[in-house]
Amino acid sequence: MNTRMRRAAVAVAAGAMAVSLAACGSAKESGSGSKESGAAKGDAIKVGLLLPENQTARYEKFDKPLIEKKVADLTGGKGEVIYANAKQDATTQNSQVDTMITNKVNVLIVDAVDSKAIAGAVKRAKDAGIPVVAYDRLAEGPIDAYTSFDNEEVGKVQGKALLEALGEKAKDGQIVMMNGSVTDPNAKLFKSGAHSVLDGKVNVGKEYDTVEWKPENANTNMAGALSALGKDKVIGVYSANDGMAGGIITALKAAGVNPLPPVTGQDAELAGVQRIVAGEQFMSVYKPYAPEATAAAEMAVALAKGEKIDDIINQKVDSPTAKGVPSVLIPVVSLTKANIKDTVVKDGVYKVEEICTDKYAAACATLGLK
Repeated sequence: MNTRMRRAAVAVAAGAMAVSLAACGSAKESGSGSKESGAAKGDAIKVGLLLPENQTARYEKFDKPLIEKKVADLTGGKGEVIYANAKQDATTQNSQVDTMITNKVNVLIVDAVDSKAIAGAVKRAKDAGIPVVAYDRLAEGPIDAYTSFDNEEVGKVQGKALLEALGEKAKDGQIVMMNGSVTDPNAKLFKSGAHSVLDGKVNVGKEYDTVEWKPENANTNMAGALSALGKDKVIGVYSANDGMAGGIITALKAAGVNPLPPVTGQDAELAGVQRIVAGEQFMSVYKPYAPEATAAAEMAVALAKGEKIDDIINQKVDSPTAKGVPSVLIPVVSLTKANIKDTVVKDGVYKVEEICTDKYAAACATLGLK
């Protein structure tokens, strides 16, 4: 998607996005657009990229290469991306920030493992004259810019899909809610959005905040929920992402639940898309990573050069520690059997042959995926 198209798309969606909007202020007031922020001149900049974990396929497969490519495009190939992955360890990520400071990067893009724990490291970067772009998760501390998806809307999309799948039987049993990690501010927003749609319309039998988003923890939680509620009483599962959905579905199968109840997801991971094709998972949330990565790279390069980012952002949001953070928020899409071809295949995220391996060939043929 080119820059003009991306900006138009996010601008259209901005009015409907459920985020805490800050009062308008100047770029200088928000600490984001002033000349003082940039430490580099010209295109030979160093961009530090810190991603939170490598269990979720998206970070290594999509985010990292997309950001690297956009930085290269924006700097005529002269910009360098220095990458590190925290592997879900907040202490490691804090140390990685310090290493980036020592290496004198010109800007940092940080997807925080723990939004609160990163605040001190963000301040150290700022004190060293390094602007910080919060990526995907709204890190605390004096960040200069932020890009993500409308995360409360993600939860609403998931909740609406689950209600659609349950139909008139929405109160005939109980659902299990498998939320994400409490250290991830996005998880709180997914949860809030889902509850805003589901509350009063379903019976929540068990609800969990899943430690570190790990599929094995979701699997354990689901097994416990089935034992407590009875496997015949669970009519649906709200899962905040695809990785956990995989663990949940494994637990359902192990308990002999048949047919499987509708299970939600998020991230449009390949395994999740294949489960949707096979009818094991009802839906996922497709988040177009290219516009998010593009926005992060555009803001990072501009900040590194000391340029303003006013023409890149589409709104401002508040974090617990910063007001009026210049932001780009990207719309999301509910992914089901009906629109796989028009979303992840059309956008080039996956080729049909990647999805439709021998195991899924018959199901793909039924859906017209070829």
